[in-house]
Amino acid sequence: MPAYQYKAMDAQGKSQQGILEADSARQIRQQLRDKSLLPIEVTPVQRQTVGQRRGWQKGLSAYDLALVTRQLSVLLAAAIPIEQALQAVAKQSEKPHVKALMMAVRGKVLEGYSLATALQEAGNFPAIYIATIAAGERSGHLDLILNQLADYTENRFAMQKKIQGALVYPIILLIMAISVVVGLMTFVVPKIVKVFEQSEQALPWITQVVLGASNLLTQWWWLILALILGAFIMLVKFIKTSAGRASFDSLVLRMPIFGKLSRSLNASRFASTLSILVRSGVPLVEALAIGGAVTTNVHIKQRIEQATEKVTEGASLSSQLERTNYFPPMMVQMIKSGENSGELDNMLTRAADMQQNEATNMISTLLSLLEPLMLVLMGVIVMTIVMAVMLPIVNMNDLAG
Repeated sequence: MPAYQYKAMDAQGKSQQGILEADSARQIRQQLRDKSLLPIEVTPVQRQTVGQRRGWQKGLSAYDLALVTRQLSVLLAAAIPIEQALQAVAKQSEKPHVKALMMAVRGKVLEGYSLATALQEAGNFPAIYIATIAAGERSGHLDLILNQLADYTENRFAMQKKIQGALVYPIILLIMAISVVVGLMTFVVPKIVKVFEQSEQALPWITQVVLGASNLLTQWWWLILALILGAFIMLVKFIKTSAGRASFDSLVLRMPIFGKLSRSLNASRFASTLSILVRSGVPLVEALAIGGAVTTNVHIKQRIEQATEKVTEGASLSSQLERTNYFPPMMVQMIKSGENSGELDNMLTRAADMQQNEATNMISTLLSLLEPLMLVLMGVIVMTIVMAVMLPIVNMNDLAG
């Protein structure tokens, strides 16, 4: 039974909207009239999902995806039919775009489509999600596969939130530091330096530098702000191009600290994706293609694509990953051990856990070092401004003495 999204008006003139199921839009309008509502607009959910996506513009967030996956896993483990599980998840959600999306998927399932095909038709789910569910449907253990997929999405979401939470304090500290420095340079320094300009003594070089920077900020702040915004916009547009993205990713990989962090994060993402796909019964070549697609660095993605071609021709996975020079030797050795022992899925799981822990520890270490470095930098800048103000005063006292 298809789902329809409606907009209606009640007797008090208040607008109401929601989703109802019926065989036709006419039945939806009749249901609304039975509820003393005046139908304004009735639109099929599927048409919105596959076509223009007017019901939801932003799709599923990482949190919504993890929550929906866990709810489906629990319901299917309780032997509830898939269409009833999808309906329950849709009713449980308080977000209209999530509710509409799940009802659209349920409509496709009721039409005879498999769950994986229905998710693919929706267009809001990642490739790893669809491939894993398709493997679960083929094996007949969809509830177990969904449970593994729920763990995977929740771990990814937890890592994302941990990184975002750790970045809050450094970002606030950076904003405060910039505000303090700009405030000193534009309001405090000019008033104090006016006293020294009346005297004929030569100002120290550090005072002249600070005074020049202060004049530049007070007189040309609009030009500086425009140049910064223009450069930022041009940089973002350049990175969005294929050549710009390749250049930026190449620069990141060559940087001493951020290059190692990028390799660690991409290795963690690739290993965890490959692990859940192989455990779910997805063929290795297909799993490699999806695992390469989830990496964020263009050069690493290209190397994985080359390794996938070699694996298709009969080469071992560990040997091809080793040739890329982008994956840690420990991870490659664990994969090689899994290939030799016939337990590739278990070794991939261990390698994924190891890489995730390593990436998390590296991010935590960098963020813990960032805070004191920013404080030191802010202290040096403030000390420079103070010295620029105090040195002329000291010189005047020496002359007076």
